[in-house]
Amino acid sequence: MSVQMIQQRLRGYNCKTDIEEQQAIREISQEVVLAALGRGDFFKHAAFQGGTCLRIFYGLNRFSEDIDFMLRETNPAFQLQDHIKHLADELSAYGYNIEISDRNKADATVKKAFLKDSSLGKVIDLRYADQSGPMAKIRIKLEVDTNPPAASGYELKYLDFPFVSSVTAQDKPSLFAGKIHALLCREYIKGRDWYDFIWYTSNRIGINYDFLTSALNQAGPWRNRDITVDKTWLLNELKQKITLIDWKSAAEDVQRFVRADEQPSLKLWSKELFLGQLQKLD
Repeated sequence: MSVQMIQQRLRGYNCKTDIEEQQAIREISQEVVLAALGRGDFFKHAAFQGGTCLRIFYGLNRFSEDIDFMLRETNPAFQLQDHIKHLADELSAYGYNIEISDRNKADATVKKAFLKDSSLGKVIDLRYADQSGPMAKIRIKLEVDTNPPAASGYELKYLDFPFVSSVTAQDKPSLFAGKIHALLCREYIKGRDWYDFIWYTSNRIGINYDFLTSALNQAGPWRNRDITVDKTWLLNELKQKITLIDWKSAAEDVQRFVRADEQPSLKLWSKELFLGQLQKLD
């Protein structure tokens, strides 16, 4: 019955291509992992953040690869393995045969683990791919920032699949602040960041400037410079960034993470489009 729940969930995505089906299976698996984490005390210590959080709880219309978390209070001694060792047993009821690998260095600030499965694709019906091919393999990376910036806001959210579970998540203004930090500080251009920027600005999401200020002072080009971020400063920095980007390459990066019916919109990406979105920044 549990495997059938996964199958029914996949049908609900109404996938049109093999890539959409692959992304849907990953997202369904992410939800099962989140629900399983919610059974324990993980969310007493950590909060869900990043693109996957934005998609699952706030309606972002693109797929995401990883599951990112931040501790609600800094704790260098935090061990991710203490909270995920039960996941293999939890997920086995839904047709998964999960292998968990720990990729942590002892002194790493960001704790990482990888979940791999090669069984689910053999027990559910895939419309667009051979069940013995790469579609049958699921890989999910979990990351936890044990020394996050200060001043984040949080919300209690609920999943109802595959069972009712509660998840502590960053609120939208804090998520937007984290995304802006990535836009300004990432050492390479990631089209998914700018896709999310369109979503935030189109939905007139406010910015948690305290969290953004803390993040910029903690990591990136402005580290330890004791800056205070306001709208004027931010508009100037983003404008400079936007004018330098190769927008065709940026659009190509995000292409495989959006549905086929949205692909034509990516051809409109340009300096002018994103400078226009800046005008919607609150």
